[in-house]
This record gives sequence, structure tokens and C-alpha cells, in this order.
Amino acid sequence: MRPTRAALLLAASLVAACGSAPPRPPVDPHSVPDAVPRVEPRATRGNPPFYEVFGQRYVVLPSADGFVEQGVASWYGPDFHGKSTSMGEPYDMHAMTAAHPTLPLPAYARVTNLQNGRSVVVRINDRGPFKKNRVIDLSYAAALRLDMVRDGTAMVEVRAVGPGSTAPAAPLATGGFYAQAGAFGDEANARRLAERLAAAGLASVVTVPATVGGRPLHRVRVGPVATVEEFDLLIERLRGLGIPDARLALN
Repeated sequence: MRPTRAALLLAASLVAACGSAPPRPPVDPHSVPDAVPRVEPRATRGNPPFYEVFGQRYVVLPSADGFVEQGVASWYGPDFHGKSTSMGEPYDMHAMTAAHPTLPLPAYARVTNLQNGRSVVVRINDRGPFKKNRVIDLSYAAALRLDMVRDGTAMVEVRAVGPGSTAPAAPLATGGFYAQAGAFGDEANARRLAERLAAAGLASVVTVPATVGGRPLHRVRVGPVATVEEFDLLIERLRGLGIPDARLALN
């Protein structure tokens, strides 16, 4: 399913709006409560099996259960206040909401700023962001609570939560942020990728052993990086080397 022309224009506007100049806050952001997860029916709008924006296909997940990801968050604000979300609800920049490309609508998630430890629970009622290397677009209120309005972006963890959930905030990333270039069951394959990246001039390429589901796994990571800007540059470098799916990882 291809989005309508209006949807494409909205996607382009979302990309441009992320990190725009902050408005004057009408209330103390700390007085805006977290969203409270509750059982809601799957929305009749905003939940196609898949859709495409800017040539990228997004597959909508059948369920939010167990969903966890780490990546870069952005925010959107006054340019969209009162306009329709993908679910058809008016966007309220002062509510704890967010846009996500693949979680079913609506869904609830705890978003933790891994750079300062701040955490909020948001209700996901919109689609986006559609900029490369961004995993969630937060409302202005949520971005304020996470102290990321000034910078426009932050390294975050997104963890789906349900009614009665007490999922804690993720811990600070004291060991640094990395770009994970690949993960292999075969150590030799991981070593070959690490050697190729090092030969291309990337510094600090490491192979991290792990066990997942009782099986060995060897993760190839590059870093650490200290800022979103450094991470973005590293991700682009990896894409240029033929690794399009590199993602944020913690040490």
C-alpha cells in the first residue's frame, strides 16, 4: 500500500519539523502525567499490513508484546498541534504521545533517555518518523520531560508496556554507545566483517560474544561514540560500506 499524496507531504513535514525551535511551555512539563496504558481496540486507521514512504517499506507489527529497541528519538511540536494523527485523532503537543513507524496503533511504550536516565510513558497514536536512523518521534511534552528539546534528538530505549505494567526505566549507558554492524552465529563470519571494517579505516571495531536462546552469538560493533551527531556519521559511513541495517547498541 502506497500512502496518499497527503500522507507523503505529512511525512516530509515531520522530517523537517523534528527538532524545530521550542515553543513557550504553557505548563510545568513535570506536571504532565505519563500516559496510562489501558486496553484499547486496534485502530481502524493507521494500521495497514505495510506502507511505503520515500521508497522505504514499513511493516506494521501484529502486536506490541515484548517490543524493545534502542535508537535515536526526535520530537515534533507546534507545526502539527491540532492536526490529525494517523489514527485520526488531533495531535496534542502537550500530551504524552508519540509516533512510531511499525508498532500497532494505539500502543504504549516507556521511553528512556539513555544519556540522562529520564523516562516517560507515551501513547503511540501516529506514524513516523521517516528520517533515516530515527526510531520514534515524541510529542513536545514528552521531549521536555526527557530533556531533549534543545538538542532535538536523544539516544533512547523504547519498551512496549501494557496495562498494569511496571517496566522500569532503562539504566544509563555508562559503557558508551556503539553502532552494531552485524551479529553472527559463526565467529569466523564476525571476524571477517570486523577485519573488513578495520581495513576500511574504521577505528575501534570490536567483536562481542553473547549467548541468545542458549546459542552463541558474535556481535560486531564500532565505537564508542558520545553524541547523536557522531552516531549519525558512523551509521552513514557503514551504509557506504554496504551495511544498511546498522543500529544503536550499548556496551
